[in-house]
Amino acid sequence: MIGWFEALVLGVLQGVTEFLPISSSAHIRVVSAFFGWEDPGAAFTAVIQLGTEAAVLIYFRRDIWTIMSTWTRSLWTPDLRKDSAARMGWYVIFGSIPIGVLGLAFKDSIETTFRDLRLIGVTMIVFALFLWLADRLAGNQRVLHQDLNMRHALTYGLAQSLALVPGVSRSGGTISAGLLLNYRREEAARYSFLLAIPAVLMSGLYELSEIGGERAPNWGPTIVATLVSFAIGYMAIAWFLKYISTHRFTLFVVYRIILGVIIIGAVSLGLI
Repeated sequence: MIGWFEALVLGVLQGVTEFLPISSSAHIRVVSAFFGWEDPGAAFTAVIQLGTEAAVLIYFRRDIWTIMSTWTRSLWTPDLRKDSAARMGWYVIFGSIPIGVLGLAFKDSIETTFRDLRLIGVTMIVFALFLWLADRLAGNQRVLHQDLNMRHALTYGLAQSLALVPGVSRSGGTISAGLLLNYRREEAARYSFLLAIPAVLMSGLYELSEIGGERAPNWGPTIVATLVSFAIGYMAIAWFLKYISTHRFTLFVVYRIILGVIIIGAVSLGLI
């Protein structure tokens, strides 16, 4: 079972990595393996993501309130339906469908097969190259309030669903899709964070019943990890958005490749 120290470490790790395109779920799985800790499991990972998602809700609170209130009023006020905030509400809803459907369909694999360390190592490398390619091909021209449409929203959503496999990265997948659709880096990241809200909240709340059970950590360490991930995650959002406004994703690409090679090497040598 996860102890207090492990919970603290994993909470920091979740907060630092959730919004960077390097896969928080992969880091939690890999770091636990390196230190010889018990695999915390998909339920623990999903629940502590509620902490980082709370950071998103607070950081983007004005945007979220505008979207929710305008979308709600547009249901009975036709003139509001063309408003960008009302349309964003629909885009987030429809963009969340792929990961919801696939998450339920592959629930057993997500908790078992997809957590294989060799698979994580391979996906770290493969999607590093995908992110690098998307970053190089990106036109960095489109903005959300003018150019986002239903087709783009579903493309983002399909990319997000790839993050069901640890090592892909939720933000990395959706940001890469946005770059290939020629959205600006910060615009792609912004929509990535908004799109993650329904998926993370649904997943975390769904897995809450598993905490304290036979195969999941106890409530105490889980709460600690969630609170820590919230505090660290809030700072990570601000840093990441500022960083990508002036930098490419090369730093994260190199990091992913190095970590992927280390994981595959460590598994092959029987070190983890």
